[in-house]
Amino acid sequence: MKALVCTKYGLDKLKIEDVPKPIPGENQVLIKICASSVTTQDMVLITGKPFFVRLMTRNLLRPKLRTPGSDMTGQVEAIGRNIKQFKPGDEVYANLSECGFGSFAEYVCVPENVLALKPTNLSFEEAAAVPEAALVALQGLRDFGKIQKKQKVLIYSASGGIGTFAVQFAKYYGAEVTGVCSTRNLDLIRSLGADYVIDYTKEDFIKNGQRYNLVMAVRNTRPVWAIKRALVHGGIYVSTAGPSISRLFQEFFIGPQIFKDEDKKVKVIATKLSQHDLMFIKELFESGKVKPVIDRSFPLLKTPEAVRYYGKGHARGKVVISIGRDNNN
Repeated sequence: MKALVCTKYGLDKLKIEDVPKPIPGENQVLIKICASSVTTQDMVLITGKPFFVRLMTRNLLRPKLRTPGSDMTGQVEAIGRNIKQFKPGDEVYANLSECGFGSFAEYVCVPENVLALKPTNLSFEEAAAVPEAALVALQGLRDFGKIQKKQKVLIYSASGGIGTFAVQFAKYYGAEVTGVCSTRNLDLIRSLGADYVIDYTKEDFIKNGQRYNLVMAVRNTRPVWAIKRALVHGGIYVSTAGPSISRLFQEFFIGPQIFKDEDKKVKVIATKLSQHDLMFIKELFESGKVKPVIDRSFPLLKTPEAVRYYGKGHARGKVVISIGRDNNN
């Protein structure tokens, strides 16, 4: 089978190679992958940045895993003898970041507890845009942000993969939603249900006098102490963290100290891969309450190009890799 192989750190080191097709063990499911999408987790694995990740994984010179790819959707091709939840032919989706990655390939073996049946109203490409971004958005708002009906919620970097889901989930929970994005994405964020949009190139949400119960920031570049001014008393700032060591230091150490005097909180999202949450998200899609936003799609042979495009940081929604597409295109 064909797979993306990463044996050295760097976007210019990626190659598509022929590798052995995996064989499922007695507790595994063999998936014929139909589509994947590029995630921040993949970028960390491929680039080895921020550098402290290399120290944490004890892999200074080369990636820990040869084949990246955390988001996945496809069909069950075979199952181990102990598998109970799925059967061959089932259409499934998952995030594989806690079970070895590997979705930038034609096949992968995974444990059944990371899988869920994919939303029936989504194509494979659309479903591939969902797992990581939707889980981060849902758990960030619900579990870390404790979102409540009629709260004022601001989503910073609302036009990316996580942000587009966060806007929609916040509306699902009945919040008044403000999305922050660039000029070209204002109409997109309005179309997702945002009550208000702020063009960060023209207006600073911290200085406009508005205050929010919850601020969720993706790829945030604003200082933690500045965000504090945008929160009401008792407000919560939720962050996806990073991408630099200085940013992590602000959010893990400085933030909690300067926020507590006003009963405000800083929380960094630590996503849990939840089969239950994937099933809940499936229901939201099938009821029409949420939709994926896809910037563009690449065939498997152009996965290195897809990763480089995603790495520029300007994608509207998700960057998808169509494994089943003609890989000569």
